[in-house]
Amino acid sequence: MSESDFLDLLGAANLIPGPTSTQVAIHIGYRRAGWAGLIAAGVCFIVPAAALVLLCAWAYRKYGSLPQTQAVLYGMKPVIIAIIVRAIWGLGKTAVKNTVAILVGLAAFALALAGVDVLLLLFTAGAIVGTVHWLNAPRRHSPRALFTMYAIAAGMIGFPDALTRMNRSAGPAPYSPAALFAFFLKVGMTLYGGGYVLVVFLRDGLVHQWRWLTEAQLLDAIAVGQFTPGPLFTTATFVGYLVGDFKGAAIATLAIFLPSFVLIAISGPVLPLVRRSLLAGAFLDGVNIAALALMAAVTAQLGRAALVDGYTIAIVLIAAVLLLRFRPHPVWLILGGALCGLVIQRAFF
Repeated sequence: MSESDFLDLLGAANLIPGPTSTQVAIHIGYRRAGWAGLIAAGVCFIVPAAALVLLCAWAYRKYGSLPQTQAVLYGMKPVIIAIIVRAIWGLGKTAVKNTVAILVGLAAFALALAGVDVLLLLFTAGAIVGTVHWLNAPRRHSPRALFTMYAIAAGMIGFPDALTRMNRSAGPAPYSPAALFAFFLKVGMTLYGGGYVLVVFLRDGLVHQWRWLTEAQLLDAIAVGQFTPGPLFTTATFVGYLVGDFKGAAIATLAIFLPSFVLIAISGPVLPLVRRSLLAGAFLDGVNIAALALMAAVTAQLGRAALVDGYTIAIVLIAAVLLLRFRPHPVWLILGGALCGLVIQRAFF
């Protein structure tokens, strides 16, 4: 495969929802060996990472209440906050291209803090930025293209949300395998903006709406997903195990990755046409801006669970400086945070 072929696959993967790294692997398998290659590449890319995350989830449930484990997680959580903030900063320099992007991002941030639905924010932002592009384009597209964009946005808001509407409530909802599958299928079908946007969906659905997880458990799940090799989407395996044991882990993993296999299999002839559409590009720009705003809002909210005293505030500030100045691999920072947690527990508690 040539450099240009690889970049072409990478660009195509960025146009469909889901984990980009996994989709590129599936694309390569499909190009090299058809359907068999698609399945083989995807399974071999996902399963080892998911198995390792599952092992961590088992250990977390068995040993998570031990003082040493609590100390490790105490030091790791602030580092995770710093890593996400660094990711938002880096992505923002690319995504925020003009005044419209700034205004849409600020509005999405405020509405996210107010509790507006995640899918509504993402795809409404895409439609707004797409409309502004259509109005300002030197050669205006046909109105049919604009209405097609609106129809796609409405479908991306309404159809996936219908999968989980049966369990939507202001209070706790009982766990069921069907609801778990529907939730992670919705995430896999609609998640743009990179793996860290997964945090937004998990907090909105499983912490805030259904109360299957706590804020602290969500941070622990993110830490494990970040610490282990493979796609960050294997965080779903950890979450599935916490709420539904081994069966829940299998259901969550299958549901979140299944849309990537299906979308790649059916979208091959369409993606080159979409990539040439400036209107489609503007729509995706708006979605990405809203995704960054949602990440910022959720990070601010999760920070309350991670930054509980002066020590954790010191850890997050040190981690942020190291990330901005030296850009170490996140795994080393997470290990450093865990060590700090153990030292602080032994010295001061």
